[in-house]
Amino acid sequence: MHQITLIPGDGIGPEVTRSTREVVTAAGANVTWETVGAGLRTGQECGTPLPASVFESIARTRLALKGPVQTPFGDAYPVVVEGRTHPSVTIALRKELKLFVNVRPARNYPGVKSRFDNVDLLIFRENSEDLYAGRERMVDADTAEAIKIITRQGSERVARFAFDYMRKVGRRKLSVIHKSNVMKLTDGLFLRTAQQVARDYPEFEVNERVIDALCMELVVRPEEFDSLLLPNLYGDIVSDLAAGLVGGLGVAPGANIGADCAMFEAVHGAAPDIGGRDIANPMAMILSAVMLLRYIGDAQAADRIEHALTAVLHEQKHVTRDLGGNAGTREMTAAIVGKLSKA
Repeated sequence: MHQITLIPGDGIGPEVTRSTREVVTAAGANVTWETVGAGLRTGQECGTPLPASVFESIARTRLALKGPVQTPFGDAYPVVVEGRTHPSVTIALRKELKLFVNVRPARNYPGVKSRFDNVDLLIFRENSEDLYAGRERMVDADTAEAIKIITRQGSERVARFAFDYMRKVGRRKLSVIHKSNVMKLTDGLFLRTAQQVARDYPEFEVNERVIDALCMELVVRPEEFDSLLLPNLYGDIVSDLAAGLVGGLGVAPGANIGADCAMFEAVHGAAPDIGGRDIANPMAMILSAVMLLRYIGDAQAADRIEHALTAVLHEQKHVTRDLGGNAGTREMTAAIVGKLSKA
């Protein structure tokens, strides 16, 4: 039995996480849930958007499924963990839990409108350094400076994770993404380190792409790519671009994984304007749970959920408006559960 920390979040978060729990239960997964609060609503209730109870729970479970959260604007409820201030709840969780890699699949599903076919990407984003780490300062009143840090240790760690993950899931080709033609030291170190690690994984085809060329190629022939390895900032941008290739953030799951624990989350926002209206698409959250189940070794439940979801998408009778239907969150969830009960 695996215990999972569940963070419902804000806006549509409680609805899509509720749907996900129902689907996971219907699939027969051997899990239990421990619910804790984080985000804007939690900040309003207890004075901090990220209370210690979240970390205490994850320290016990080593697993978390997180719904979308809102980070309060301004200084009303700062995200502070043991004296360290973070720009958002999600970034705080990644940093404090040392979740060094972000894994983002992007693939076509039947019935989900897209400009492209046969897209099946797996994106590995280094999560702990680079410009996105937020090391900034004001040099003077008119000049701001951001520091880009790339380390051999961080680059090797994420590269080895990517190859090991690809080996487990049967991937075959990795593209290392960089801008070393200009940033010869930082991006050059990332590229060289990944290439050195690749020597220990001779079964994989490894190539490299400059980031701007990759973006052009992705919107022309994305089906030619398999897996991508990127530094933090490029990975943040490209993973959202990849979601756009297959239907948008509403169909995009994600995982943040470290040495000791892992957090799975839908990558879309909390959409507070539609929260509680039973119109949110639960697909990204459900697929994030599928990733979690595969992570803990429950491939049977993961496969059952993915097959049931795919069947509902293919029929187009019980899907939400963004997927081309007229169903609400609860109706789409019930349809998926119904497929599971018949399987």
